Amino acid sequence: MQQQHTGHAQPAHQGRSRPDARTKSRSAGPVRTRLRSHLAALAALLAIGGLATFTAPGAQAAANPYERGPAPTTSSIEAARGPYTVAQTSVSSLGVTGFGGGTIYYPTATGDGTFGAVAISPGYTATQSSIAWLGPRLASQGFVVLTIDTLTTLDQPDSRGRQLLAALDYLTQRSSVRGRIDSSRLGVMGHSMGGGGTLEAAKSRPSLQAAVALTGWNLDKSWPEIQTPTLLVGADGDSIAPVLTHSEPFYAGLPSSLDKAYLELNNATHFTPNTSNTTIGKYSLAWLKRFIDNDTRYEQFLCPLPSPGPAIEEYRGNCPHTS
Repeated sequence: MQQQHTGHAQPAHQGRSRPDARTKSRSAGPVRTRLRSHLAALAALLAIGGLATFTAPGAQAAANPYERGPAPTTSSIEAARGPYTVAQTSVSSLGVTGFGGGTIYYPTATGDGTFGAVAISPGYTATQSSIAWLGPRLASQGFVVLTIDTLTTLDQPDSRGRQLLAALDYLTQRSSVRGRIDSSRLGVMGHSMGGGGTLEAAKSRPSLQAAVALTGWNLDKSWPEIQTPTLLVGADGDSIAPVLTHSEPFYAGLPSSLDKAYLELNNATHFTPNTSNTTIGKYSLAWLKRFIDNDTRYEQFLCPLPSPGPAIEEYRGNCPHTS
């Protein structure tokens, strides 16, 4: 999905003047001494200048050209809206193939380069309206987001996975905002059977950079093929996709070497992801930023692992992340 980036400045080296083999005259000595003194001072200034260049505030940003937006804070990632103004456009089912249309949300800024993109699927019997709150929330933080309708509301997870990939292909190849998207920085997300579809999509397309499954449902419990960093969000009160038979086995079935996490919501149900939720928004955003944009400024919200509390029943994961 996306591109990786590192850059290293080279520190300047101080030069040392060679000692004279032999002083030829008394008058030459003071001149050479002064010359050596001037050269040493110049070398020191150059070294200081090189060090200043290396540690300049912009050096970190330059090392990762995919960072978007200001440095995050707890309040900024918990906010319902981020720093970018968002526009949206409808996608008719009549003009696309492989999925049922949807809505694109995108930052209106044109001076920050391209953005990563995320396709989001609703669950069984649901339409895009059930996950619409995530569109502007994520787009305002620096993503192009497509919330989709599925071909039928009864589509199973494997079909929803294929539809998520078709939606990403449409976004990057045919949509009106394709020029705003970096096609190597893509992710998938979904609720319920859409969450199960998220796992199917990640299994089918290893180049995806991030996957987030919200109270996911799938008959397949083991996912050793997945190479995409994956966040699984379960709910302690879920009676439709209970964590003991869905999200927890999904997490256990992912490769141990994979960057992965399991977040169990406290006092939540299967349908908690269908309305605006600070905890879901916060950790989904941090996950997408960390792995789609490789923005390590968001690592602080994922590692060390978040502690249980009023909103979090349990959080598991591997830290530090290696992707």
